[in-house]
Parts: sequence; C-alpha cells; structure tokens
Amino acid sequence: MAIQEHSYYARFGYHVTNFFVPSSRFGTLDDLKSLIDRVHELGLLVLMDIVHSHVSNNVLDGLNMFDGTNAHYFHLGSKGHYWMWDSRLFNYGSWKVQRFLLSNARWWLEEYKFDGFRFNVVTSMMYTHHGLQLISK
Repeated sequence: MAIQEHSYYARFGYHVTNFFVPSSRFGTLDDLKSLIDRVHELGLLVLMDIVHSHVSNNVLDGLNMFDGTNAHYFHLGSKGHYWMWDSRLFNYGSWKVQRFLLSNARWWLEEYKFDGFRFNVVTSMMYTHHGLQLISK
C-alpha cells in the first residue's frame, strides 16, 4: 500500500496529492521515522511503495492544474489522462517531471531512510497502452 498523501481513502494511497509527505491517515511524520528506525534496528530493510506512474486529477489539492495549465507536469489531451484510474499521467519526457520525480525519490531516501522502492505500475510509465492487452473485436 502506498503511503504518500492521497485524497481518496478507497484508492489505498494511489491517488497522490502530495508527493513529499506520508499520509496523515497513518500517523505523524515522526511516527514513520521511528517505525523505519525500529525496523532497521531489527536488521531489516524498508522498501517504499512509491507512486510515480500517475497522480490524482484533483485541482485543489494536487499537481493537476498546478500552474493554471494542464501542461506543467502532464501530457496534453487524452494522453495525459488515464480513464481506468481516473488520474493524470506524467510527461516523463519533460526535464521538470524528471527532476521532480528524482528529487522526490531522493527525499524519501534521505529524510525517512527508506532503503529502496517498489515502483507502482511501471508498465504505465513505459507504455502508452499501460501494459494492458487490447482486444479487438
């Protein structure tokens, strides 16, 4: 389950609205840091389920329309929306997006001491068909 702040509980953390903070539903920032420290004391690694494949389409509490346009972080038109998840899709060809997502990953490693990541829905990051088989009639 993803832990980044998200707007809709039923989506289990996969509609991220704030990439740089754990969800307030799970406790405080210090609670998460303490949990990770304790797990490390037990000799275990901690991997974060990070969501860089899509983002909440909310306008008021997310990146969607962040600067008043659709193009700051996302593809324009239908390529920038994923109907199955009702979410926005990053434009990975943009240096702004690359820097944003790389700085986000680094922040979680340095600030919370995560040991690595499980990247959610990598196929959606790699393929415009999101890795789904299309069946034609």
